[in-house]
Amino acid sequence: MLVTVSIPTVSRRGFLAAAMGAPFLVGQTTASTWNGYEKRDFTFGGYAANIVLPRIAAAGKPWFWRARFPDYQPRPALGLLSKGFHLAYLDLPNIFGNPKSVAAWESFYDHVVLTYGLARKMSLEGISRGGLFVYNWAAKHPDLVYAVYCESPVCDMKSWPGGKGKGLGSMKDWQEALAAYNLTEEQMMHFSGNPIGETAPLAAHRIPILHVVSDRDEHAPPAENSDVFAERYRRAGGTIEVYRNTGMPDSLNGHHFPLDDPGHIVDFILANTPGMKVTAHAEYFQLRGGLRNAWRRINAGGSARVAFLGGSITQMAGWRDLVSKQLTSRFPKTKFEFINAGISSTGSTPGAFRLLRDVFAKGPVDLLFTEAAVNDSTNGFAAREQVRGMEGIVRHARLLQPELDLVMLHFVDPEKMQELRAGKRPEVIASHERVAEWYGVPSIDLAREITERIDAGEFTWDGDFKSLHPSPFGMSVYARSIERLFDTAWKQPPMIEGAVEPHALPVPLDEHSYFRGRLVEIGEVKGWRIDPDWTPADKVATRAGFVHVPMLIGETAGEECRFAFDGTAVGTFVAAGPDAGVVEFRLDGGEWRTQNLFTNWSKTLHLPWAYVLDGDLRAGRHELTMRMASGTARITAMLAN
Repeated sequence: MLVTVSIPTVSRRGFLAAAMGAPFLVGQTTASTWNGYEKRDFTFGGYAANIVLPRIAAAGKPWFWRARFPDYQPRPALGLLSKGFHLAYLDLPNIFGNPKSVAAWESFYDHVVLTYGLARKMSLEGISRGGLFVYNWAAKHPDLVYAVYCESPVCDMKSWPGGKGKGLGSMKDWQEALAAYNLTEEQMMHFSGNPIGETAPLAAHRIPILHVVSDRDEHAPPAENSDVFAERYRRAGGTIEVYRNTGMPDSLNGHHFPLDDPGHIVDFILANTPGMKVTAHAEYFQLRGGLRNAWRRINAGGSARVAFLGGSITQMAGWRDLVSKQLTSRFPKTKFEFINAGISSTGSTPGAFRLLRDVFAKGPVDLLFTEAAVNDSTNGFAAREQVRGMEGIVRHARLLQPELDLVMLHFVDPEKMQELRAGKRPEVIASHERVAEWYGVPSIDLAREITERIDAGEFTWDGDFKSLHPSPFGMSVYARSIERLFDTAWKQPPMIEGAVEPHALPVPLDEHSYFRGRLVEIGEVKGWRIDPDWTPADKVATRAGFVHVPMLIGETAGEECRFAFDGTAVGTFVAAGPDAGVVEFRLDGGEWRTQNLFTNWSKTLHLPWAYVLDGDLRAGRHELTMRMASGTARITAMLAN
């Protein structure tokens, strides 16, 4: 059913269609859903339209008007819905923000404001060619706009669809754009109605603007679109941020990409909407001793070495690569060496023992990132071991380099989210934070950040973050949080003159923590046999660094080996596969004890696993004796502390 709506003459200046005097046909409204929110669908002037309703409308009924492609990047809109915003959309295809579209928007504005009681002013979103719509509307009605957000916007039709610069262009869309504006190609080349020519009225009203772009974009290259617009807008007195997005993988020649941080966009709109509260991100990190020494070393130029120690979330491509790019961009004079010291399935205990080999083997390090919150908890390490492992990393690193700056990261997993929602602080985060606080190490509670931002509706676990091994989007959220730490720590850079300052080294939290930890070659073990190039005969999966390496193997029941060492702790670093068995061991001729090498994951993986057989020995010389009780033991290194 269609009804003719004629907007009555009203005194409020904001209602525009009355001045036009043109009735629009409005179709019957039907109900549907959009990403779990109630949606009202109708036609307006023959075009599809909809309003998405928040579960609870914010005071004053703020709204967000989206131009083109409303399903492409939903996360910022979902974040605003969760804050009580309405969403509005009028589908106007293939007319490129021309005067006809502006007229339709004017009538649509009146309809939704009157029908749904929305606020007089709103914020606008323009994705790709949607930039033409929002800027043509905003230039004519700047008094109705709080803020403008655009992603990869077309700001000059000569660039796209014209392809008259370095952009790829589109001949089909170029012809449609010429027809939409009733211009010849020559006339379009001198057309002043592109967004780059409409900055003055927006700047006069001090409308804040955010553009998110990618320098890989070959369709609407920032150099021909957002950068030109931004330069003119600032020159006219306006405020604009052009954020260079780094998220991968991209598509459509760099024109589409996963957003680094939808929360940044949500906060931008909230900050520029009266009565709305911006989500605070700073509380997710603790700066403590800061990163002053790292800045002094890295900013001085020359070479710098940055290491990343952790498990699979560090080893895999993702946040580590993005942070490396951030540092390279921040310090262009410096030649970086980045050390990937991540090993899948490992937490802080194996990290403490392999620190010398995997982090410091090449010499001093200027900045060290360490994470173990996921593996320390999912691998079943108790609080004492969590402290001993993490203190082993931090204290040993500071013993080697007293001036070294570190950053400790607490990544998220579903179990931590459940605990946080129940009002509990996960034990492993509490344990690691004890160490961070004791040694003045900056830390970021990413588990809490992700949980709270998901609960705020900014994104979802299943659809966006995906897994404890995050999607590219999830990795970019991690990287952005680290970047905010950098921004705060280096907001007022220290002077680089003079030497860096050593950090104070307090007494240990636990004298038996693994800060003297080291890996000992299996050649020092007497007995059993060594396979110089071990590979599994069962074709079960392996981890890099635990295959095609020498392996000490015990496989005969009752077979013994002996290992003499100095220290207060001893253990083994094993590949615990489907046939991992039980070893019996004793120290210095004492009572026999047992250790089962089989893990929860051994059925499908020759898993790297560090077993501390005894961590409470008196300091001095000891001898460990092991013998096979059943199954097989494959040891890649001995542990000694």
